[in-house]
Amino acid sequence: MADACCSAKRDTIAELGRKAEQRRVLIIVMLINLAMFVVEFGGGVVARSSALMADSVDMFGDAVVYALSLYALHQGARWGAGAALAKGGIILAFGVAVIFEIADKIANGVPPASGLMLGVGSAALVANLICLALLWRFRRENVNMSSTFECSRNDVASNVGVLAAAGLVGLTGSVWPDIIVGGLIAAIFLRSAWRVLREAWPAWRAAKAPARELLQ
Repeated sequence: MADACCSAKRDTIAELGRKAEQRRVLIIVMLINLAMFVVEFGGGVVARSSALMADSVDMFGDAVVYALSLYALHQGARWGAGAALAKGGIILAFGVAVIFEIADKIANGVPPASGLMLGVGSAALVANLICLALLWRFRRENVNMSSTFECSRNDVASNVGVLAAAGLVGLTGSVWPDIIVGGLIAAIFLRSAWRVLREAWPAWRAAKAPARELLQ
């Protein structure tokens, strides 16, 4: 009995330790994303880059995502799955918003400043690689942390796309690389939203089921 009690305490302490580490990492990546949103959005406005502005809005969305993850961290399985559902909805909304922004750029856009795109995009890539490295060991901890890692991985892919667009705009002087990369970012958002929602919905229902059964 004593051994079982000690074992249970060790498991509880280990779980609390993991959550404390997750909380610290989530706070760090949230602050990084908030800072890079300001830098990247300002750079996108000055450079007139659809891809850069879309990526910056994604940074802001991720900061909201990390805040939701922090709230859900100590709220149990149902809250964690609910936060993942909210994150999936946020990703979906940004995907749709980027599509509308691209349509406007096709009608009225001018080639962006490729040099500024490269500089700001490179800074954003470094920031997101740091976030990805911090989140890596928690990527399979639970559905909440898994969806958070998914958001960060999408950011890295988006950053690479922005840098590719900047290079092609500089070479061709055309607005289309910026538009195409913006479209690819939107496609990544929509695919990721589907994946997160597909995993989170069953988890939310499974966490909800016991409460219903107790009332019967």
